[in-house]
Amino acid sequence: MPSVCVDKIFEIEQITRRGAGAKGRRPVQPRLALVIPCYNEEDMLPITFAKIGAFLQALVEQGLCAPDSYLVFVDDGSKDRTWSLIVERSASEPDRFRGIKLASNVGHQNALLSGLFYVTDHCDISVSIDADLQDDLNAIQEMIAAYQAGAELVLGVRKSRDTDTRFKRSSARGFYKMMKWMGVNLVEDHADFRLMSNVALQNLMQYRERNLFLRGLIPILHQDIAFVYYDRLERVAGVSKYPLSKMLMLAWNGVTSFSIKPLRVITAVGLLVFGCSLLMTLYALLGSAVGRVVPGWTSTVIPIYLIGGLNMSAIGVLGEYIGKIFIEVKRRPRFVVDRLTTERNAVDEP
Repeated sequence: MPSVCVDKIFEIEQITRRGAGAKGRRPVQPRLALVIPCYNEEDMLPITFAKIGAFLQALVEQGLCAPDSYLVFVDDGSKDRTWSLIVERSASEPDRFRGIKLASNVGHQNALLSGLFYVTDHCDISVSIDADLQDDLNAIQEMIAAYQAGAELVLGVRKSRDTDTRFKRSSARGFYKMMKWMGVNLVEDHADFRLMSNVALQNLMQYRERNLFLRGLIPILHQDIAFVYYDRLERVAGVSKYPLSKMLMLAWNGVTSFSIKPLRVITAVGLLVFGCSLLMTLYALLGSAVGRVVPGWTSTVIPIYLIGGLNMSAIGVLGEYIGKIFIEVKRRPRFVVDRLTTERNAVDEP
């Protein structure tokens, strides 16, 4: 398996355990909850059950996590047999495998959020990982080691993007550069493979906005962050459920949820167009004076093109922000839980 390494670990002997309500040392064997969002993964789930179940059992036998550690599979409104498979496996091992079925498809980020809410206060640490298991399971051991050393957040970061297409590599680099320019503090090449302590989970519960961009929130949940670098693996079954259109929507949601810079860009472009309009006005007047242009063409057509295009762009960006305000004030739930394989925990939507 690919090797992993910890880049930074913060040494802290004691932490505030909000879930336990007491201050003390970290447990030698923390209770681990693995959160796995799923969407139409009937081809992959049998492989995932076997691999991740055996891996968790190995962690327990090595004394790296508590015997009552468990896995939570979140069915994000799948249209295939994903939920049936989760129910069957949960029935065979109810203490180890659990499932959440959402009432409809709400997207990967909200599905992941529902799983994190489920495990909050019912674990010492949680690790989120996709059902395709392209993220290296071995990295979880290094994440637990970083947690034991004092980190409240341990982020899995890809070592390289050699397995991606040239377009995906270049678009990803452009996305991170754009987000940095927009003032959004993202960890480059980190997606949703991460360990969160109960302290970090409790901090996440305080964020109530509907348009939640988890990847942007994670770095501000706690300052004690460690990084684990790993090689991303190939998908062994099924197909990716995250096409280019969804990636673009995620990127746009990240920009508009965390930055008002697009509005400032509109202001800057407006001033630029105003300056260009003054210059074109002078040009039109001079051209008219010497008779080199069709009368009225320059002063009419060019400003219409420029101002019309600027207005349409400005209205579009403003509409996006107004739309987000509209969604926020309605206070609709980010997800609705249809059923659970066990009623031992509850999923509360704050």
